[in-house]
Amino acid sequence: MTDASTSLPGRVAVTGAAGVLGGHLVRRLLAEGCEVRAFDRRPVPAAPGLLPFTGDIRDRRAVTEALDGADAVVHCASALPSYPAADIRSIVVEGTTAVLEAAHATAVPRVVHISSTAVYGLPKLVPTPEEHPHAPVDAYSAAKAEAETVAERFRAQGMRLPVLRPKTFLGPGRMGLFDMLFQWAEEGRHFPVLGRGDVRIQMLALEDLGDAVLTVLRAPDEVACDTYNVGAAEFGTLREDFQAVLDAAGHGRRVVSVPGRPAVAVLRALERTRLSPVYGRLLHKLLADSYVSVDKARERLGFSPQFSNRDAILRTYDWWRGQRTTAAASASASGGPTSTDPWRQGALGLVKAFF
Repeated sequence: MTDASTSLPGRVAVTGAAGVLGGHLVRRLLAEGCEVRAFDRRPVPAAPGLLPFTGDIRDRRAVTEALDGADAVVHCASALPSYPAADIRSIVVEGTTAVLEAAHATAVPRVVHISSTAVYGLPKLVPTPEEHPHAPVDAYSAAKAEAETVAERFRAQGMRLPVLRPKTFLGPGRMGLFDMLFQWAEEGRHFPVLGRGDVRIQMLALEDLGDAVLTVLRAPDEVACDTYNVGAAEFGTLREDFQAVLDAAGHGRRVVSVPGRPAVAVLRALERTRLSPVYGRLLHKLLADSYVSVDKARERLGFSPQFSNRDAILRTYDWWRGQRTTAAASASASGGPTSTDPWRQGALGLVKAFF
């Protein structure tokens, strides 16, 4: 990453501050000397320089209280793809609307909206540029696309509003599918991939996403107020990335190919019966190349990620090995599913015996 062009805002509000990304940003901003106004439905631990606010992201009054007096907002609060469709739309779209209305009412100078490359759906064009149209394929991608439409409306009205579209990010606290990979690796099992596993799936290190956020917070308006993809610049195939974890586990296990079409049919059936955590869009992503162009962020923002896919996944595995007991305990007390929770493997847990 290149040197920042300006200093960070003095007071920054972070929504979703108890989540993986939000928590990471809170710590980074505090370390940089910022005053942080941390908003989440879950209590945020006290720290010097931190002012916590607890409330629902859809409650405009509560959000307005948290944003009042902030020099910038980073809107990280979101829903998981596994939530019911109505909840996803409510949290993502209504929540984003409440944040932007509150930011407008309190005259916050800059709002960074964390979106997702899910807005592209399942694009056949790779690397996918920012100009690719929205093509949502499920409730999550549709909500993310609609939230961006809301953001574009506020930007058109004069709000200084950068939008970041990250790929799936990995880092301390991030669980999901990777928790299953890490568990199987630690137990000395082989790990399956659909087909040959030769598809290229771009990911992103949490630290790099944090760097991207700080970059747009520092950047001048004419550069920051745009939409940027954020993803690893170096990435290999899914087979290579998964094998790196199995090698790190030290049991001599291998990534094993399973026939793609039959496996997809079985996983779809399990998804419909809620016996598998693997959702439809993820299935399709595992069967085809999925990566975006990061040229715009490099050329306009001067932003270049530090970590490759392999770096990100192995650093997360190292964290998982050291913290899995603590993580499981905190997840059980979190008051609802979050991206820090281990996946309930469902019927997939029964398949382990064959690997």
